[in-house]
Amino acid sequence: MFSTHSARVGAAAVALLGFSVSGASAESLKSALTAAYAHNPAITSALMSVKIASENIALQKSATRPILGASTSITDTFGVSGGIGANVQSAQAGLGYSQTLFDNHKTDANVEAARAQVAVANQNLRSAESTVLLNAVQAYMNVILNTQLVKLRTDSVTFYQSQVKASQDRQNIGEGTKIDVAQAQASLASGVALQKAAMAALQSAQASYVQWVGHKPANLSSDFNYGTLIPPSVDRAIALSNAYNPSILAAKAAIRAAAAGLDAANASFGPSVGLTGSLGPSFSSVSTTGGKGDSMQLGGSVKLSLSVPIYSGGALGAASRQANNNSIKSQLDAQSALLSVNDQVVTAWSALQNAAAQIQSANAAVQAGQLALQGVIQERDVGQKTTLDVLNQEATLQTSQEALVSSNASKVIAAFTLIAATGRMSPADLHLATATKSAEHYTSKVEDTWEEVRSFK
Repeated sequence: MFSTHSARVGAAAVALLGFSVSGASAESLKSALTAAYAHNPAITSALMSVKIASENIALQKSATRPILGASTSITDTFGVSGGIGANVQSAQAGLGYSQTLFDNHKTDANVEAARAQVAVANQNLRSAESTVLLNAVQAYMNVILNTQLVKLRTDSVTFYQSQVKASQDRQNIGEGTKIDVAQAQASLASGVALQKAAMAALQSAQASYVQWVGHKPANLSSDFNYGTLIPPSVDRAIALSNAYNPSILAAKAAIRAAAAGLDAANASFGPSVGLTGSLGPSFSSVSTTGGKGDSMQLGGSVKLSLSVPIYSGGALGAASRQANNNSIKSQLDAQSALLSVNDQVVTAWSALQNAAAQIQSANAAVQAGQLALQGVIQERDVGQKTTLDVLNQEATLQTSQEALVSSNASKVIAAFTLIAATGRMSPADLHLATATKSAEHYTSKVEDTWEEVRSFK
């Protein structure tokens, strides 16, 4: 019996040295993150939001760009007057032009607001990347954690089965009691229940893995080279988060957008100057009972207009007050984002330190528990301990083993949570084998004034 248990303890010790045994087809954490980044739709959706926001730049610029158009019309009228019938046919064709030459810099402010909103959308994209990658890490580690729990609890079930048989054998030769058998059977039943719970949790973790990574997990290995991603102190972590966290940067861009919106609203009180013009030929044909006459002429017009708002039903004042309130709100939101991120950093830092301490403690508890269990079994075999003592010591060892694998998983998750809070959860920072998704080229094309004309050609 002692040799059987020693083999079981040895197998558990090997399992606890690492989360999994890596084979030739092992999927590293970095590979899983690369797959998650490349295929998760949440990141692509955020990228499309940047492109959508970029179009507002062109829409706002169009307010002071020239508008050119061609038109043509044909008219046929007829009537009778004084007993004489008349039919007039006319045709016109021409080019129209209109442009706002000056709008008190309202368009400039609106364009700036649109650019700031693109900056917000870009930071939201970075935030979506961070969220997806962090969820992928959690799914990855949960698969590893629950795989190890299934193995540990399966080993415990095997151990309890051997204890049931051993207690029955001792009872048969008069060295044990029915109580010993019942206690072993109760522990076995409890162990089976825990094993099934771990299997159910593993199935759930595998489903979450598919959701975030895009395929089923297989032979995972949690090794990851953090490099300089983990800050040396909590103060350094807070400083990094203030400089790079996408939530904070998005809030700062929102302040910029709100300030530009206030400028645009106040500019509406000022004058505007517009220019319109038209040029084109016209043809007319007049037919009467007395004859027919045709004429054609080339004409055009130019109009320069000045408009100054005096009263607009309160709309201008309401818009200005609304924009001012929005500007104040954006600054409050930025303060709230800063406090929230700082709290995330401190929490993640504390979780990382706690996980490291828990690992050290659990390692010591597992080593001591293994020796203690071996000793209790030997003492039970010579009549100095009872079966209940063995079962209790096994439960204590199992608790320590599960605490160890749980702490290892928690440490990895806490490390990546801290990395995400400091704003360095990007493919470039993590050295993933994939290009960072960006709408920079798309936004540059939108900024091009004459892109629409070239596209039309």
